[in-house]
Amino acid sequence: MNAENPRIRILAVDDHPIVRQGIAGLLSIQPDMSLVGEASDGREAIQLFRMHHPDVTLMDLQMPGMNGVDALIAIRNEAPEAKIILLTTYAGDVQIIRALKAGAQAYLLKNTLHKELLDTIRGVHAGRKALSPEVSYEIATHATDDALTPAEISVLRLIAAGNANKQIADQLSITEETVKSRVKCILSKLGANDRTHAAVIGLKRGIIDL
Repeated sequence: MNAENPRIRILAVDDHPIVRQGIAGLLSIQPDMSLVGEASDGREAIQLFRMHHPDVTLMDLQMPGMNGVDALIAIRNEAPEAKIILLTTYAGDVQIIRALKAGAQAYLLKNTLHKELLDTIRGVHAGRKALSPEVSYEIATHATDDALTPAEISVLRLIAAGNANKQIADQLSITEETVKSRVKCILSKLGANDRTHAAVIGLKRGIIDL
């Protein structure tokens, strides 16, 4: 690459070293790209972004401490022009929409990185947005679903943590009958067979996390 066409400078953020190694290997043989830094969590990502000012940041969604969306929001508060591609294992429509609203330019599933990552980096660097086909499908599938209310999400989160109705009622300072009513609404809205199924759906779609 010459001075008129500098390399795309990339920051890779993922808490799994093997994922970062795979990304580094892909980028190392690209004549138009260079890896300027690697971070293992959201807070380190913010620090390295300030240091390197990368053209494109690859951000893992689920990380201990500060997750990818929170790191994205923090970075874009400081640098609104930041171009960030979120990477994840699950195509959960709720977390996808939250990420896009927060300013993510692209959202890729990790199992498609070898096929889609390089073209996505080039596209985002050029000002385009991108979603994996699976991600687009998830958004379309649930576009007309009734969203859970904040109160129902609170109940679902406690269900996922293994609490019974009485325990949920005590923790939320509501009656057990109210809990049962909210559970019924949750099952209906999510199309779940039972409480466990509802928790699994909630986690997969990104409605809740543990």
